[in-house]
Amino acid sequence: MDGIADLSIMDFKEVIKTMIITGNSWRLHEMIDKFFMNISNFNRKSLTEVQNIQIEEIAVNLWNWATAKRLELSVRKSQAAKLCYIACKLVCMHGVSVSSEEAIQRQILMNMKTGKQWLDTGNAQIADEFFQAAMANLEKLYSRLMQSCHTETNLSLYKNTVEKGIFHVLSYQAESAVAQGDFKKASICVLRCKDMLIRIPEMTKYLHVLCYNFGVESSKQNKYRESSFWLSQSYDIGKMGKDSVEPEMLAKGLRLLATIYLNCDDEAYYNKALIAVIVANKEHLDPAGLFLKMRILIKGKAFNEELLEAAKEVLYLAMPLEFCLSIIQFLIDNKRDSVGFCFLKIIADHFKLPEHRKRILLFYIDMLLQVDQDVIAEEKIKEILIDHQTRSRLTRALVNWLHNILWGKATRCVKVQNYADALRWYSYSLKLYECDQADMDLVKLKRNMVSCYLSLKQLDKAKEALAEAEQQDPTNIFTQYYIFKIAILDGEAYRALQIVSALKISMEEDSEDCGLIENGVSTLRILSLCVEFALENEQQFVAQKALEYLIQLSKDPREVLEALKCLVRIILPQAFYLPESEIKKKEMNRLLSYLDTALLKFSQHFDDTSSTLDPMVNDANWFRKIAWNLALQSEKDLEKMKNFFMISYELSLFCPSDQGLLIAQKTCLLVAAAVDLEQGRKATTTYEQNKLLRMALEQIQKCKNVWNLLKQTGDFSGDDCGVMLLLYEFEVKTKTNDPSLHSFLQSVWKMPGLESRTLEIMASLAMDKPAHYPTIAQKALKKLLLIYRRKVPINVLRYSVCMHNLIDLLVSDRRWNMALYPLKEVWGHLKSALSLIRQTKGYPEEEIVWLMIKAWNIGILMYSRNKYISAERWARMTLEFLDHLGSLKTNYEAKMKLLYANLMEALDERLDLRSPEMTERIRALAVPPEGQGSVPSTNMAAHNHL
Repeated sequence: MDGIADLSIMDFKEVIKTMIITGNSWRLHEMIDKFFMNISNFNRKSLTEVQNIQIEEIAVNLWNWATAKRLELSVRKSQAAKLCYIACKLVCMHGVSVSSEEAIQRQILMNMKTGKQWLDTGNAQIADEFFQAAMANLEKLYSRLMQSCHTETNLSLYKNTVEKGIFHVLSYQAESAVAQGDFKKASICVLRCKDMLIRIPEMTKYLHVLCYNFGVESSKQNKYRESSFWLSQSYDIGKMGKDSVEPEMLAKGLRLLATIYLNCDDEAYYNKALIAVIVANKEHLDPAGLFLKMRILIKGKAFNEELLEAAKEVLYLAMPLEFCLSIIQFLIDNKRDSVGFCFLKIIADHFKLPEHRKRILLFYIDMLLQVDQDVIAEEKIKEILIDHQTRSRLTRALVNWLHNILWGKATRCVKVQNYADALRWYSYSLKLYECDQADMDLVKLKRNMVSCYLSLKQLDKAKEALAEAEQQDPTNIFTQYYIFKIAILDGEAYRALQIVSALKISMEEDSEDCGLIENGVSTLRILSLCVEFALENEQQFVAQKALEYLIQLSKDPREVLEALKCLVRIILPQAFYLPESEIKKKEMNRLLSYLDTALLKFSQHFDDTSSTLDPMVNDANWFRKIAWNLALQSEKDLEKMKNFFMISYELSLFCPSDQGLLIAQKTCLLVAAAVDLEQGRKATTTYEQNKLLRMALEQIQKCKNVWNLLKQTGDFSGDDCGVMLLLYEFEVKTKTNDPSLHSFLQSVWKMPGLESRTLEIMASLAMDKPAHYPTIAQKALKKLLLIYRRKVPINVLRYSVCMHNLIDLLVSDRRWNMALYPLKEVWGHLKSALSLIRQTKGYPEEEIVWLMIKAWNIGILMYSRNKYISAERWARMTLEFLDHLGSLKTNYEAKMKLLYANLMEALDERLDLRSPEMTERIRALAVPPEGQGSVPSTNMAAHNHL
């Protein structure tokens, strides 16, 4: 089929024959599409006249076959349109015989029908091509007919034929223009058709319907100006032909026109709308027209007299009672009570049947109650009840209607908390049930009355009404709810708990109850109401149990979180003000478990895309703050404090990050790390200690990340967080003998501005068991001494403590092995201390005494090792320290000089060190003097200082 242009006449005939024979198979659709795509390539110029006639005959046959298939619905509209397209193009191609009017008329018909089919399939542009071709052929036909016509009768007949063709083409072009949104072109085409109706009046109804349809489509698209134009034209056209359009149809168009004007919501159009509907009602009086007129009058703020006259028109139509009542309801709903009641009186006289009179009376009662004319309504209710019980009974439908009226009024009273009036209306409903005790609506009524009695604090009457409801429907969840409320009011907590447990068992069942108050309430909602009522009446234990059930069974995370918040609010004040005891510990544990549950719900259901306005975000922030405050309350229980702080941190991850939140996260992690460190120090086993220290290290790493983010938000130069993290990490690594300690220290020593306080603590921690890193402690103390010497003025007290600790590390009293002492370094440090003592005042005398004794003992050690010259040098240093003593000098001077003289004597005489006498003298020389000169040990001093 791709080479249709090269087909011979025989091949072409075979193709068409095959297409027709193929019928409704899938092959047919494929052949149609291929032929449609290539028809423009078919060349008829080279064919003979005979062949052209054959092609035209084949095309006509194809057209007729396609038309038949379309009517049979055996091909789709789009496929039928393509077949017509192919046939029409074949007939209209170059070389076609147009010698006869019949051939031209055939082309006109085929162009019009093909265009209409394409228009119906939604392709208006292709349709326009065929309409234009049809119009051109109509002009050609008119010219031919004028030339060949010889009588006036024939001329008139031919003109009529051509005008009808032009009319149809113009109407189709109008449809196409509307489909393409070209209002101007469509209106021009329609107005031309309208002008032609004088000569072809039989087309009036067709054009009337066409304009009406245009108006309907335009109104659906909210094109009110265009819609009003089309509907106005529709009416005008309909009135042009006598009896050609039914009055019902004219009225329908005018009602739509009036509605269009009304929808413009502009007072300028209200009068137009009223005129349109009045004309519509004159054409054909219809309920819709009457109701529309009422709407227009109401919206146009018409006088009551006009409204009443419009309402009376309903009676002229002999409309049913229900329609009349709907008019009254409409008037009362729009605050025209006086008109509504006046018309109600009129129809009460109009409808004579007893059944109608009863319906009117019930409607009257309903309207009176709606406008709060309760006194008159109550009189009418009493009358109808007496009549129902004594004379003429109401039908079942009317009884139900009266129940609905009474319950509706009672419900409105309940909404404004007027429970006494609600009971009054329920009592009338109760009288109706006296003849039908088995009706389940009676149980609902009893429960509704129980609710009102409880609101009025009439407990005895509530119990009485509830007993009757319980007798007929004991397992109903709403009956159970009212039993719960009464148990709470009576202080029967055990009974209330039984009801809560029963509700828990039935929690998964959906309520089928349709009572007025209970309508649409689930069992979970009932349980929530139990919680609220228990709390209102200070039955907190019952409320807690109900909340715990709610948390267990609800699948709604929002509901669970609200229940948890409520539980926390109940327990929190108790826990805060309780003295330290087992009871308080138990309450704090419960709070901890609730917060854990909340954290779990956030982990399961939190959406990362939540905005700051999302309730889940607000809840996370609320629980985070609660956990924070509970952590502060738990300072005497370090483990619990840490747990609360960690929950606060975990919950903060669901909140939008800002500087305040980062500060809170930093604090939580810092405290948690500190607690784990403290617990690790107290651990009794190595395994437990390492476990705690590893946990501390995890918190430290998280805190470092938070700290780095926090520093990007502002200036935190005064915050010690960085130093504390450094010291915490140092402690963990030293106590766990971490392999990364060396690399960690390399970065620490390179840190600029390392403070003296930090170095002091590092020196202490390096020797705090189980850590034992004297080299690290010495390095820290040496750096510390340099810092102190560079400061002006020198802090002599701090310098003296640091010197004390460093000397004690270098020369321990517990080690008397001279080979282990770095005596040269010690000598240098002591000389440095002497230099400072000479230059400044305020060096603590106790520290001078300690240095003096340390130097003396080293001298004695030298003497005992036969290092006489060194011994003499160390002893002389001792006297130098002695010279700088103040008030303590008198205590030590005589003793030290005597000791020094004894040492010199021993040096001069070179006494035998191994003799008992010499051993005793050395021991005497080495013992530090008692009294004011005693100085605490290095470790003790460090701990006291820290």
